Amino acid sequence: MTKGCKSGLAAGLAALMAVVMMAGTAPARADAGFQQWIRDFRATAVANGVDGRVYDRAFANVRTPDAEVLRKARFQPEFRDEAWQYIDARVNERTIGDGRAMLRKHGRLLDRIERSTGVSKHILLAIWSMESSYGEALTQPGRLHYVPRALATLAYADRRRAKFARSQLIAALKIAQRGDVAVEGLTGSWAGAMGHTQFIPTSYKAYAVDGDGDGRRDIWNSIPDALYTAASLLKNNGWRSGETWGYEVVLPPGRKFPGGQMTLREWQRIGVVRANGEPFPRPGQQAELKVLQGRDGPAFLMIRNFFVIKRYNNADKYALGVGLLADQIAGFPPPSRDWTRPFTRLTVAESEELQQRLKRQGFYEGDVDGKIGPMSRSAIKAFQASRGLAQDGYASMEVLEVLRRR
Repeated sequence: MTKGCKSGLAAGLAALMAVVMMAGTAPARADAGFQQWIRDFRATAVANGVDGRVYDRAFANVRTPDAEVLRKARFQPEFRDEAWQYIDARVNERTIGDGRAMLRKHGRLLDRIERSTGVSKHILLAIWSMESSYGEALTQPGRLHYVPRALATLAYADRRRAKFARSQLIAALKIAQRGDVAVEGLTGSWAGAMGHTQFIPTSYKAYAVDGDGDGRRDIWNSIPDALYTAASLLKNNGWRSGETWGYEVVLPPGRKFPGGQMTLREWQRIGVVRANGEPFPRPGQQAELKVLQGRDGPAFLMIRNFFVIKRYNNADKYALGVGLLADQIAGFPPPSRDWTRPFTRLTVAESEELQQRLKRQGFYEGDVDGKIGPMSRSAIKAFQASRGLAQDGYASMEVLEVLRRR
């Protein structure tokens, strides 16, 4: 990225970040308990190396907890969505096409990162897509939270995440204190994940890289910094250069399989073979069987790099999504066996048509973007109820055909 491009992006994002910070942090009536928590935690932060002036600036306009953070904390798609739902939303013709476009645009940078770290450029693109839609999420105020407020909210109101949130809040303030980003620029997800590649503050402190050589590690405004940082995490957690993440396999009928890991050679000996009929290139590697939809869906033998991807997000669906998207960006075909869905799947263009038709009939108020989230599913259910249909909320060809008849 040229310095001119970077400075222009930085100026735009800085303005957006200021809007995000101020829009949700200074309501007319303060929450007394939350305000007391902020005052009390100051001493802890200072004792752990945070400058009191940095702390005071970070919370100068924070008055109440972020209610949206608490709502999102109760819904995590990695653990609630069906496997096919999760993968369909993240591995589709749009994310694959956008990934290939980004490969063309940032090919030299990605090649340089791959040479210096050994981490696959296609894996980095897939992570970038999964984490921020290739940076698109950073331009949408509705998806951004002011990180000090978000983490203080979790520390104050979410017992399960309180310890995590306190440590992340201290780390986030130290990032601003170091000068990598202004306090006002600390924007991210509901859980404090930040920048193009969505690093929580402690992971940022451990792995962040100055990829463009300007003396700062700025994963919000610098694509080189963000991608080098993602590669740094994978490399330092044991990424094996030149190896894949796993293999689609075919299971022999009627047999139960042991849990845990065996060598690929041992898996093959009991009848588990590659779906494409080719031999395993390194039969001595340890592998673990993953069947996220049981025998109704595709099956995979996962090797070391799959579990390294899980150091980014400790969910099988996430790591599988990254692997499948990376392969298809690289030009490999999708799994030979598809997921079993209770409906006929839509393309992204058909999903946009469905949203548009729901909007015209007054059921949907969100963006027409082909992304089927909670708002789209609620609109589909309302439409189904109005027609006396089963209210499953699925964005299906069956629902679209009913809408088309209108």
